[in-house]
Amino acid sequence: MASGATLRAVAIGLAMSQVASAADLGRAPPPAPAYLPPAPIPYLWTGCYVGGNIGGAWSNVEVSNVSTGGTVSASNGGVAGGGQIGCDYQAGAWVVGFRNMFDATSLSGSGTLSTIPFTGTADSRTNWFDALTARGGYLVQPNLLLYVQGGAAWTNTNVTFLNGAGTQVGQFSNDRTGWTVGAGAEWMFAPHWSVFAEYNFMGFGTQSAAFTACGGGCALSAKANIQDGLVGVNYKF
Repeated sequence: MASGATLRAVAIGLAMSQVASAADLGRAPPPAPAYLPPAPIPYLWTGCYVGGNIGGAWSNVEVSNVSTGGTVSASNGGVAGGGQIGCDYQAGAWVVGFRNMFDATSLSGSGTLSTIPFTGTADSRTNWFDALTARGGYLVQPNLLLYVQGGAAWTNTNVTFLNGAGTQVGQFSNDRTGWTVGAGAEWMFAPHWSVFAEYNFMGFGTQSAAFTACGGGCALSAKANIQDGLVGVNYKF
């Protein structure tokens, strides 16, 4: 009797397992997990940075003979390049900050004055410029900033005056202080790296001096400005 009961229990268990297997065959498979796109790269503009730049520069030095009103302009172009350091703060889509940029240049040119009492040549050379600016911009995309900037600028521009015989009769040679304004765009292509392109104008006013060696004495003045178009790269840390 006991063995018969055991056989019946085994048979019932097999039957129930078959019923369960049949039920499993009719059940729909579980849904696949939902696709989750990768998280966007965070473009954080708050922080400080260092970088380098290179581009073209143009200067115009206007020399006047104060005694007679004669004027000549020496315009020239060249290469500018150097480095920059700055810091930014992001508030929503707005970014504000400050930057200092120092560039060396190859700018040089000359012009001829043909008015009495001074007749001769004015040679100019710009060795470097330095610009300390505040800037503000708007993020048209999380990684693309359009900005404007302005502040103070300094330059070393030498103007040498030569008479008709080629003898130096005077020189303006010192560091000059002025102002600058500009605009540009900066693209952050990786979390810590960005590239930028910008244009700047720098004005340095007028400097005057009297020279006794230019044929009985004369007063000359020089007015200088610089423009540049630069591209550069920044590393934000």
